[in-house]
Amino acid sequence: MPISPARATALLTASAVLCLTAGCSDDGDDSPAAARPTGSGGLPALTEQQLEWDTCPPPSAAEGGGSAPTPLPGGTPWECAFLTTPLDWSKPEGETIELALIRARAEDNARRIGSLVFNFGGPGGSGVTALPGFATEYETLRSRYDLVSFDPRGVGRSEPVECMTDKELDAYYALDFTPDDLAEERTLSDAQKTYAAGCEKDSGPVLPYVGTENAARDMDLLRQVLGDDKLHYFGISYGTELGGVYAHLFPERVGRAVFDAVVDPDAGVEDGALGQAKGFQLALDNFAQDCVDRGDECALPGATVAEVEEGVTDLLDSLDEKPITGIGSRKLTQTQATNGIAQALYSKEFWPYLEQGLEAADGGDGALLLALSDSMNGRGENGSYSNIQAANAAINCVDFKERYTLGQAKERLPQFREASPVFGDFMGWALSSCSQWPVPGAWDHPDVSAPGSAPILVIGNTGDPATPYEGARAMVQALGKGVGVELTYEGEGHGAYNGGNACVKKAVDGYLLDGKVPASGTVCK
Repeated sequence: MPISPARATALLTASAVLCLTAGCSDDGDDSPAAARPTGSGGLPALTEQQLEWDTCPPPSAAEGGGSAPTPLPGGTPWECAFLTTPLDWSKPEGETIELALIRARAEDNARRIGSLVFNFGGPGGSGVTALPGFATEYETLRSRYDLVSFDPRGVGRSEPVECMTDKELDAYYALDFTPDDLAEERTLSDAQKTYAAGCEKDSGPVLPYVGTENAARDMDLLRQVLGDDKLHYFGISYGTELGGVYAHLFPERVGRAVFDAVVDPDAGVEDGALGQAKGFQLALDNFAQDCVDRGDECALPGATVAEVEEGVTDLLDSLDEKPITGIGSRKLTQTQATNGIAQALYSKEFWPYLEQGLEAADGGDGALLLALSDSMNGRGENGSYSNIQAANAAINCVDFKERYTLGQAKERLPQFREASPVFGDFMGWALSSCSQWPVPGAWDHPDVSAPGSAPILVIGNTGDPATPYEGARAMVQALGKGVGVELTYEGEGHGAYNGGNACVKKAVDGYLLDGKVPASGTVCK
């Protein structure tokens, strides 16, 4: 599946990286950590529910599988529970669903501020699996906060959207998503129709309700059930959009909040996709420049950025004609190679994987690029898929009104190719991803205006491929005067706080732990 327009599809989490080198198992089950609460009774009853925290089980297949989270350094255990929330927030006394939660308690209970709720992005990423994977990065914050995350509705263990079997997904993700003729266009259109029909067949009752506004209302219910007067929040990537929608709906309930790797709230589907095309192209340019600067130490041919990238485009063109050996009986196709390249550009730490993968593929071995693509698509080594991409499609399509036909997407290809010779075709054709979706979308773009909200620290990374830097400035302006506080990180990768920059970490920790708001316009290098 090509990279989704408007938002980044996935995070290259610590567990995903291990899949590339050590392999992963999917020994999870779907049993809850404790008995799920049942019944309805309306919003008052839901706000008074008692969470039944218990030992966390292994992640479910939809969450990506693997082992149960191990205790943190010092022995603090992870605890899991389920939150009961309305399926349809316009009918709070109606049918309910359960959302999976995870937490690690604060170290210093005497100085505890409250809970710090995380959303790591996607949309479609499981917070229940991501938080333990990144937990060591947030140990300083755990000094005064319970660290809490959740699987949003439609994601992971929270009424997961499902669309195809694992075998069907293998075939689907190997398709050519950049058709070269009418026959390939028909094949792509038929595949999109089959995928959407599968989602409706397997998950139809929840599809209208998995949108961002409902998820924001879920977070306010979570805040109340956790016992906090304000929502203290750390949103990353799509999590910044979710946080912005929450701030718009409940400005008076915003506590200390940080938005990192910021989605442009003013961008619709087309502008968002163009921005991502430019962002991934910039990241590839920076990768190629690093290769050139290292000279003979770089395994890729080319004495200039253009020559290095010509090798990449030549490889993709050859894969369009003939896939190469991948993993087992699976071949590496052009689509999967492009996905793999994009996945490695999410973090500078993974540039070596990209270099090795491109060199190997040039020699006929596509295993590493295919493993990177599998990580993007949520495929485990055992062939089981998480539901990250199904949830991503469902949330994107129910959020955004725009529906592009394949013909309309085709008309826009020239501007996408100009934005990125490598990723332009994929981003352009991907405009049609929701063309067959059975549920209408809600908005042209989200409203995040939040007059009266507490300050929100908004961090933009100048080298971010998936959420280009310009999105941070747009978010600050959209939040409104006196709300958005802009912080710039001149670095590489998707996100800033976990990038190892002491200046960024000091600013974020100072705000979340001590309430010290940095000067808007601060630049960290």
